[in-house]
Amino acid sequence: MLRKLVDYKKLDHELAAFLIESYPDGYGDDDIITFRNAHGEYIEAVELQTPDTLYLVKISKSLSDFIANFDDTIEKELIAKPAQILEEVDAEKAEKDFQAEQDDSENQED
Repeated sequence: MLRKLVDYKKLDHELAAFLIESYPDGYGDDDIITFRNAHGEYIEAVELQTPDTLYLVKISKSLSDFIANFDDTIEKELIAKPAQILEEVDAEKAEKDFQAEQDDSENQED
């Protein structure tokens, strides 16, 4: 199993959501793992296990704020996301339409 040490800020949305699901009421002292990194600094982390990877998510003061505000943050991003997705879909459709026209014109020349 792969083990990764990661700051919560670098988690993708899927892993961030899984972190929230894993610790819905926050994390407690029993959930915290303390160890020294290669530089001899003490690191505190919580475990987040997926089928193929064990993530050690570094604890910082802002992690608890992140967990507390996760729902609001995701909601804001989801509201902004549909417009961006529509723009991407429109661009892809335009490209496919252009390619289809090119193919049609090549077939007519034959």
